[in-house]
Amino acid sequence: MIHQFKYGIDQLTVARALDIASGKLSGVLVPEVTARIRTSAAHVQTIVSAHSTVYGINTGFGPLCDTKISEEDTRTLQYNILQSHSVGVGHPIPETVARVMLVTKVHALAQGYSGAALSTLERIIWHIENKVTPVVPEKGSVGASGDLAPLSHLFLPLIGLGEVFYKGQRQPAAAVLQAEGLEPVVLGPKEGLALINGTQFILSFAVTALQRMHNALDAADIIGALSLEGLMGTARPFDPRLHAIRPFTGNQLVAHRLKTMLDNSGIMAAHIDCGRVQDPYSLRCMPQVHGASRTAWHHLRELTVIELNAVTDNPIIFSADDTISGGNFHGQPLAMPLDYATVAAAELGNISDRRCYMMIEGRYGLPKLLIEDAGLNSGFMIPQYTTAALVTENKTLCFPASADSVPTSLGQEDHVSMGSISGRKLHQVIDNLEYILAIELLYAAQAVDFRRPLRSGPVLEAVHSFVRQTVPFAAKDRIFANDIKQLHQLIASQSIVNVANEAALNNHLSLNGIYHEQFGLY
Repeated sequence: MIHQFKYGIDQLTVARALDIASGKLSGVLVPEVTARIRTSAAHVQTIVSAHSTVYGINTGFGPLCDTKISEEDTRTLQYNILQSHSVGVGHPIPETVARVMLVTKVHALAQGYSGAALSTLERIIWHIENKVTPVVPEKGSVGASGDLAPLSHLFLPLIGLGEVFYKGQRQPAAAVLQAEGLEPVVLGPKEGLALINGTQFILSFAVTALQRMHNALDAADIIGALSLEGLMGTARPFDPRLHAIRPFTGNQLVAHRLKTMLDNSGIMAAHIDCGRVQDPYSLRCMPQVHGASRTAWHHLRELTVIELNAVTDNPIIFSADDTISGGNFHGQPLAMPLDYATVAAAELGNISDRRCYMMIEGRYGLPKLLIEDAGLNSGFMIPQYTTAALVTENKTLCFPASADSVPTSLGQEDHVSMGSISGRKLHQVIDNLEYILAIELLYAAQAVDFRRPLRSGPVLEAVHSFVRQTVPFAAKDRIFANDIKQLHQLIASQSIVNVANEAALNNHLSLNGIYHEQFGLY
C-alpha cells in the first residue's frame, strides 16, 4: 500500500490510476523525475537552436512533415496544433475517463522522453488534484498517431481555451483559470505534439472498463449461483477435479466461486436425489463461459498495465543527437484486446438471458412466468424481452473496430487502429450487461422465494436478503421497470458484489481462493 504515487518511477496499475483520478491517492513529481524532465526539455531546446530537422519540433505534422518551421515559429506551431486538432464531436466522455487521461499522460511525460516542460506537467497535476476536468468529446479519434482529437480537447485548457467541468458546472477554461488566479501555460517547442500524441484516450477507456467488467464478472457468478438455486440445479459440475483436467485458470476460478457459494446450501441438499441427470448448459457450463470471459479480462488487464507504463508519443527524445520518429502511438496493441473483451462481456449477457428464460418456463417446480396467478397477471414474461433486446444489441456491437482501417492524413497515416471505438463499444456492452444481470437477479430472487422455507448458503442468503430490502417479492403485476432500475443501481455501484464479499468474509469463506491476486485489479 503506497500513500503517494511517484510519477515516472512507480508502477502504474489499473487500481492506482483510478485512485489518483478520484483523489484517493496523491501523485507527485520527485526530484529524480523533475531532473529527468528538465533534461528532456533541454534536449529539445538544443535541437531548435542547432537547426537540426526533427519531426514535430521544427517541421509540420503528418503529411507536412517535410515542411521546415523557423525557430521563431516553433512555439506558435504548438498552439496551432492544439487548436486545429480539436475536432471531436458528440457527448463529453465521463469525467472519470478524462481524469484518468490526465493521470496517464503525466506518467508518460514524466519518464523523460517527450521534451515537455516541468511547468506543463505541474499544471496537469493541478487539474487532477483540483478536479478541474477538461471537456472531451467522445468521437473523432481513429486510434493512431495517437488519440489526436480527444487529447487536443483535453489540453486546450492549458492554454486558456476549451471548456472544463468545475464545481459541478461546465464552464469556459479561461474563466476558471482567471477565477483561480492562474495564467495559461506557455508551451515550448514539441510540447503540443507531446501532449496530443499518445494512446491515453484508448487507455483510459480500457482502465475504466476493466473496473466495470471486473464487477460484472463477479456479479454474474453471484447471480448465476442464485439462479441455479432457484432452478434447483446441481453443483457437481463445479467439482475442482473436473477443472483440474482442463485447467484454464478462469474456469477454475469461476468453479471455485460457484462451489463456495453453494456449499452447505439447504436448497441443494433438499434435491440431492431428485433424479435429474444434468442441467442445461447455462447452469452447468458457467465455469466454461464465465471463465472464458475472465480470461479475456485478464488478457486486457495485462496489456493495459504495459500501456499504463509506456511512452506512446512521437518523436521520442533520447538525447539532442538521438531522436526516433516511430509508431509507439499506434493503438492496435489495445484495440484488439478491447474488441476481445467486448465479445467476452457480451457472452456474459448471452448466457444470463438463457437462465432468465429457463426461470419463466415453469420447469423444475417453479410456476410459469414466476407468478402464481398467471393469466390475470403476466408476471415476469416481459422483462426477458428486454434481455433479448439487449443481448441482440450487444451482438451488433461485437464487430471488431480493430478489423477496420480508413487511411487519414493524406495517406501518411495509412493504417489506423480505430481503438477509440473499441474502447467506447466495450462500455456500451457493459452498460447493457448490467441491465441484463439486473433482470436475472430480479428473476433469481423471485425463484428462490418459491423454495422457502429452504435456505441457501450464507453468501447467497445475504445477497437475497439485500435485494429484498429494495425490491419485494411480486405476488401480482407491477411496474417492473422500477425494480430493474433499482437492481441495476445495486449492481453498477458494486453493492451486490460487496455484500457477497462481506458475507464470505464473515463466514470465513474465500470466494476467489488462490486466484485472488491473478484476477485482481491491482
